[in-house]
Order: sequence, then structure tokens, then C-alpha cells
Amino acid sequence: MINLDFGYGALEVEFWRLLFVMTRIGAALLAAPLFGSASVPAQVRVIGAGAIAVMVCAWTDVQAPPALFSLAGMLSVAGEVLVGLTLGFVLQLSFAAPIMAAEVIGGGMGMNMAVAVDPTSGTQSPALGQYFMVVLTLIFLALGAHLQWFALLVDSYRAFPPGHTWLGPDRFAMVASFASQMFVTAVTIALPVTLVLFIVQMVTGVLSRSAPALNLFSLGLPAGLLAGIAALMLSTPVLTDLVTRLSADAITATSEVMAK
Repeated sequence: MINLDFGYGALEVEFWRLLFVMTRIGAALLAAPLFGSASVPAQVRVIGAGAIAVMVCAWTDVQAPPALFSLAGMLSVAGEVLVGLTLGFVLQLSFAAPIMAAEVIGGGMGMNMAVAVDPTSGTQSPALGQYFMVVLTLIFLALGAHLQWFALLVDSYRAFPPGHTWLGPDRFAMVASFASQMFVTAVTIALPVTLVLFIVQMVTGVLSRSAPALNLFSLGLPAGLLAGIAALMLSTPVLTDLVTRLSADAITATSEVMAK
């Protein structure tokens, strides 16, 4: 049936079915933030994919291709990987917006020199970006958006059954449009603090021009840093609302990709 027969009969058929279902789920977990971060061990992701695959096998009638290791079977597996990566990538875009906003704000505050290892990607990112990422992660989990994303991942087997996993140009265009929305959200998050920093830099520039004895760096850097921290504290309610909307938009975009 699968071109490999180890003599276990129905048990072996269910094993290959489980392994086939884990392909899409594992690709989605690998591409998604939080679950696919470098700090999460690969064993945990495999166990999570297996646990969700067991539920999918129990709730749906998804079957592995008759010849999994044939050309048609490999194409079916590639389609599963494509759907999983797309669902995870849409969620990844929402988590990229705060990092981009932190790059802009940190540049104005002079804090881009303070970097830390991003646990999501394993690369260097501004320390301010870690603050935004923690806020987004807490709100995302508190709203139960991760459970909604898991539910959409399970429903994707009804929207894209095995063998019908080509998303098409319309859905790829939809993912690209959500990326543009992510840029707009990043600018919206950074705009209040950036505006305050711009005013502070103009004031320090005028002061240094009128009084050349004042050192621009010794005056402007502490003033920009203090003004940036104060602006971040005052804009916290706006940041919370934007991050909440961003989490909801990520789930909405994922469902639209599946429903279109």
C-alpha cells in the first residue's frame, strides 16, 4: 500500500497515516513564532505535532496516499508542507511588526547598540524589541489566539484535503497583502514615540546651535533616551490596543487564506 510493508497490517497503515498528517502540522509549527523558535527543542515540536496529528486522525478521515514513496506521494507531501508553512508564515508576519517598530524607536533613542538574542529567531535584535515581543506574546496567549490558530490548523484539512493543497496566486497575494498591513502596524506602533523623539532632537539641535558650548552628544543622547522611555510609558495603552488588534488580524488573515 505504501510501497513498504513491515507486516504489521492495520497498525502500520495507521502509522503512515499519522506520519503523513504530522507533515503539515510540523511544517506549520516550524514556521510559526513561539512554537518554532530556536529555544524550543525539536523533540518538543515533534511531540506537539504528533499530539495534534492524533486528534486530526480521530476527528477527520484524512488518509495517506496509496503509494507514499512514489512521485505522486512525494508531491502530496510537498503540498502538505506548503500549506503548513503558509499558515505558520502568516502568524510569523504579525510577530515581525513589533520588531520593526523597535528598530525605528531604538534608532531614535540611541538604543540600537544594546542588542540581545531573540529567542524566536535566534538572531540578534534590539533589546527594545524584546520588550515588544514579550508584550505581544503575553497578549497573544491571554486572548487564546494560539488555540484559535490550532483550530484553524485542524480545519485546514477540510479546506485543503490531501491532493488539493495548491493555494493559487490569489491566496499568495492575500498573504502579501497581510505583509503590507504588518508594515502599517509597525509604523503605527512607532509613530507616537518617534514623534516625541523628533521634537526632542529638534530642541536639542536648536540649543546646541544657539549655545555652541553645549555638547550635542552629551545633551542629546540622555534627553532622547529619557524622552523615549517617557513616551513608551505614556503610549502603553495604545501599544496594547495595537498588539491586540494585530493578534486578531493574524487569526483573521489565516482564516481568510483558508476560506478564499
